[in-house]
Amino acid sequence: MKTESLLTRLFLNLPWLIRYPGWRVKELIERATQEVDSPHLIILVANHFEPAYNEEQNANGWLGVPMSEEDQMARLEDWCEMATSIGREIRDQDGMPFRHTNFYPAEQYYKSLLDRLAALQAEGFGEVEIHLHHGVKHPDSAENFTRVLTEFRDRLVEDHNCLSRPVTGGPPMYAFVHGNWALANSANNRFCGVDTEMQILRDTGCYADFTLPSAPDRSQVPRLNAIYECGYPLDRRVPHYSGPGLKVGHRPSLPVIFTGPLVLDWRRRLSGLPVPRLESGALTARSPVDIDRAFLWRRARITVHGRPEWVFAKLYCHGFFPEDQAAVIGSDMRRNLERLLEFAEQSRKFKVHFVTAREAFNIALAAVDGHSGEPSQYRNYYLRSIMDQEEAVTTRMRA
Repeated sequence: MKTESLLTRLFLNLPWLIRYPGWRVKELIERATQEVDSPHLIILVANHFEPAYNEEQNANGWLGVPMSEEDQMARLEDWCEMATSIGREIRDQDGMPFRHTNFYPAEQYYKSLLDRLAALQAEGFGEVEIHLHHGVKHPDSAENFTRVLTEFRDRLVEDHNCLSRPVTGGPPMYAFVHGNWALANSANNRFCGVDTEMQILRDTGCYADFTLPSAPDRSQVPRLNAIYECGYPLDRRVPHYSGPGLKVGHRPSLPVIFTGPLVLDWRRRLSGLPVPRLESGALTARSPVDIDRAFLWRRARITVHGRPEWVFAKLYCHGFFPEDQAAVIGSDMRRNLERLLEFAEQSRKFKVHFVTAREAFNIALAAVDGHSGEPSQYRNYYLRSIMDQEEAVTTRMRA
């Protein structure tokens, strides 16, 4: 895969870099005038869950030969063991376990793997949502994208009891992460090719996209640090280029765009001078969870307008990069979360809430509808997992 030069990458990132100073000034003004100091930090981890990942695929943009089903299952069993261990040991200030939202790639489906991942969800240690790499060899078609997406959605629902439905009933709904960042053909026909992708996502039940931020990739749009509606018609290319943020009193059109933090981190020094680096919510061995990063996530101020005390931090990781697993789900993450929770408890500067993508959307929608107080009470506000609904029906029948 051809690597872009630093100058080319800088040019492609100008749209959001130009907008960043204005956003920063607005953030400073809001911080100075806001009466409430964002006492709730709502953390979700969007895991680009790719057990087939290997170095050959990474070097060839998913054109290499994936791992066998047996090898993937062995890796998945190890992952589930770590996820169960950390979920049992690390609880937020509501008593809820730390867990990832596992965005599983549709094009890499194996029933045995999804059966195991669904079992992990049933234990309460991570929910399954939809991920998809497409348009890798050549631009994809709208018809093929719709077919692959719909078939995978239905498999997750019918064979694994995954995804969610409105509490009032209705068709299944899902959260989405686009492979290679190229949401709605935002990488100019690389890794996508479907200009009408956002409309297809809406038509097939997507309630929110969790792909962004993607900087320094060319797919990054100028809109940053927000939960927002697409500002352009969904049947055009990159309709999420900009758009209005969610606000109290105004129900949004779906799918909403749920971004993670994208800020400049000035802590690094070179010859005594500050040198910026991107804080994009990535979880890696080089970028583990720490207290200073938590303050950067809060300063990104990703909120529903009118509910500034609920701040969302959408983090992301690639769960099967071997060098990062300790910092993502293993012993390093456990220690770092313990420090963060201890700091939050002792300083009383904020409360930490661990949520899934579905729960984050529910809490945001509760804010839109004017609810306040403890965000944790709205985890199942609008969407409830199909697995939980099925369990509730079974329990009632037995009673």
